[in-house]
Amino acid sequence: MELRSRRTAILASPDGQTARHKRHIRQRPAPQKPNGVQPADSTTVSFASVEELRAAGKAMRDKTPRHAHAHWKRSSRIDPIKILRASDAGRIPELVPIRYGRMLQSPFAFYRGSAGLMAADLAATPTNGRYVQACGDCHLMNFGGFATPERNLIFDINDFDETLPAPWEWDVKRLAVSFVLAARENGLSDAKARGLAVTCVGSYRKHIAEFDVMDPLSSWYARITAEDFLMGMPKAMEKDVRATIDKAMNRTADADFPRLTDMVGGRLGIRDSPPLIYHPAEASISEFQAFLKKFFADYRETIPDDRRALLDQYRVVDAAIKVVGIGSVGRRCWVVLMMSATNAPLFLQVKEAVQSVLEPFAGKSGYANHGQRVVIGQRLMQPASDLFLGWTTGTQGRHFYVRQLRDAKIKPLVETMDAERLDIYAKRCGWALARAHSKAAETSGISGYLGNGDEFDEAIGTFSLKYADQMEKDHAALTAAVRRSKIAVFRED
Repeated sequence: MELRSRRTAILASPDGQTARHKRHIRQRPAPQKPNGVQPADSTTVSFASVEELRAAGKAMRDKTPRHAHAHWKRSSRIDPIKILRASDAGRIPELVPIRYGRMLQSPFAFYRGSAGLMAADLAATPTNGRYVQACGDCHLMNFGGFATPERNLIFDINDFDETLPAPWEWDVKRLAVSFVLAARENGLSDAKARGLAVTCVGSYRKHIAEFDVMDPLSSWYARITAEDFLMGMPKAMEKDVRATIDKAMNRTADADFPRLTDMVGGRLGIRDSPPLIYHPAEASISEFQAFLKKFFADYRETIPDDRRALLDQYRVVDAAIKVVGIGSVGRRCWVVLMMSATNAPLFLQVKEAVQSVLEPFAGKSGYANHGQRVVIGQRLMQPASDLFLGWTTGTQGRHFYVRQLRDAKIKPLVETMDAERLDIYAKRCGWALARAHSKAAETSGISGYLGNGDEFDEAIGTFSLKYADQMEKDHAALTAAVRRSKIAVFRED
């Protein structure tokens, strides 16, 4: 990776935040901006070197020592079951038991479905005052491979439902803890689990420093290619990963077509497979079909003109609810079948977007439509985004974002990873998170704060073990609530 010196415009604000960072977080209303951050004023622009900005970050260690991040103790005001039940509001009621059934599978599955709970916990942990565009649900299963619009495979974060400007530490901690929980689930010792968390954070720290001395355009265009991901892997592992990549790149909508569709009454449509794929009662009503057309007309206005020209070569054929993930279960997620004049299929996913779990603690989103919040956040963090990424509004004012259902996507098979594979994956995820944070935010203050040593890495390793223990207790609390019939569950075969 070529590193280039740069000089960065900064604002003479009390904490030395940069102009680029200011533009990035301007969507948060002034009363909610933490740590004395004030609205940008173009009359106060001056220049400072990366070295000066890093020195300011280093000085933040006096206020928030790096070893302080090792501490974990939950506030007595936080009731994990109460927080989980509160997040059920607005979900499709009959799907909520599926969510809890999936969360019951293991502490790691519980963790994946409880981003809101961790957001409440993280709000009480120390930060150094720097905001980035945060993922908000940054666990290792939300990373993977996908194809860019130019049909190149890259590795990056691929879930942004909770994205919002927020402290950078929150993403780092959520990612590190996920490695501990995954390692425990795979039967690894706590020593190895902690080592994975330290490795992940160390990779983040080192790559933040590298991205920080790149010029803004180089940082913006940086990406982790398939070859980057494979670099340094043992030959046997590389062979397996290349086979997975080749399979993904050859997968198209045609491959999903026979699996997801069927002919019903002489009409092509999406095949029902309840309770995970189904047509709600209103989907067959003529008024709904008319609404669907307006829904897509509104969405069409949020994508660039060239993408509209491509989208216009398809027509909507059918739409059905599809249950996805763990934390998203119960939110309205539609799979939409579209067909071209030559009978080529296109599947789009239309996913409901609600308030980010970070908003009560990091400030309200500046976007009235949460689908737009997701889309803009994704564009700010990813080096390249889905060809059809856009947003729209549905019935009862619900917000949605739109993307392809699948496009050469590769999900990590974490349950099959041994210690060596998890270690390599931890390094890649730390790298990808550093790249995402660096794309549209000033990171010199972060890099200066982290420094060249491993004090912060080790602190997060300790925190990760403690918080993983907390998740095991919370998972046990959910199990007890289910046993007492306080929470209904649906267990899938």
